[in-house]
Amino acid sequence: MTEHKSFKRLVRARMEKTGESYTAARAMLLAAEEPASSTLPRLKTSDVKIRQRTGRGWEEWFAMLDDWGAAERPHREIARWLAEQQGAVPLAWNVQAIVGGYELTRGLREVGEKDDGFVVTASRTVAVPAERLYDAFVDPSVREHWLPDAQLSGRTATRPRSARFDFSDGTTRLHATFLVRDERKSTVALEHRRLANADEAARLRVYWRERLTALKELLERGDM
Repeated sequence: MTEHKSFKRLVRARMEKTGESYTAARAMLLAAEEPASSTLPRLKTSDVKIRQRTGRGWEEWFAMLDDWGAAERPHREIARWLAEQQGAVPLAWNVQAIVGGYELTRGLREVGEKDDGFVVTASRTVAVPAERLYDAFVDPSVREHWLPDAQLSGRTATRPRSARFDFSDGTTRLHATFLVRDERKSTVALEHRRLANADEAARLRVYWRERLTALKELLERGDM
């Protein structure tokens, strides 16, 4: 009979930070209700949702992964094994959610780290139509007004919904998605992928927040 070692370790880590009983800490973890900004140990997806999607809860999955020796294996190997258990492909949501949750809580992966590197996200809602927001990214003559110190090389684009770029030296990728709010308002959501480490991710998280704020101010003043 398994001892659920990884999950118990996670519960006890929370107990040390909060002073909660084991039962209370376990219940909070399984509910996955902590905000993303919290420094407390947490799961991104609730036990109820994981059980609905996969037929097993977090404690069962953690125990299976421990017994199989997942803590000593790379991400792709874990994903392939889980895919076989689920009858799914390694990139399926169920598989990635379980692998990501396990790796994060075991310290095998840091917050924001994916299989191909670290990822940061940022978004802004701007009082301009989606077409103008899209052009501010895709048109180099417009982009230089708010992003003068970075080079974007276009990969694919679908006007006015999305655009993908190689960033600067091409080792990282920038994905931009544009959402229509109404005729005069739209949102840009950025995802910067393949970052080398947590320090670079932290730097670029601040950078993109600053740049999107500058973009919003320039567009809403009509300066671009």
